[in-house]
Amino acid sequence: MDRTHLIRQGKGRTAARWLLALAYFVAGVLHLAAPAPFLGIMPDGVPWPETIVAATGIAEILGAIGMVQPVSIRLRQAAAIGLALYAVCVFPANINHFVMDMARADHGLGLAYHLPRMVAQPVLVWLALWAGSVMDWPWRHRTG
Repeated sequence: MDRTHLIRQGKGRTAARWLLALAYFVAGVLHLAAPAPFLGIMPDGVPWPETIVAATGIAEILGAIGMVQPVSIRLRQAAAIGLALYAVCVFPANINHFVMDMARADHGLGLAYHLPRMVAQPVLVWLALWAGSVMDWPWRHRTG
């Protein structure tokens, strides 16, 4: 891989890490400051929903901080893995929200909101892992 490509990829990762960190930090604060919307999409049967929403807010804030700290690549990678796992774990709540909205007479926020959100979830998993330098796909240098 030539040096120019590595520099561009490094700048792209840095920008993605900061963008993800900002988004997750804001979401984490919202989970703590205004939990009602998050409680409203929690699937039935999840125990201690208020505690879960608060814990997810704290996880988002800690993941955001970990993604942008300058000291340790290992800590950034751990934060990236944590945020990727977080995105996987909250997917059932997003599906529940989609199903609940579509069951409403007015379809709630509608397909224009929910379909991109469903597609975005795996992209967020990938983006956290790529931005946190856990993986290089699809830009890794191929040898041989």
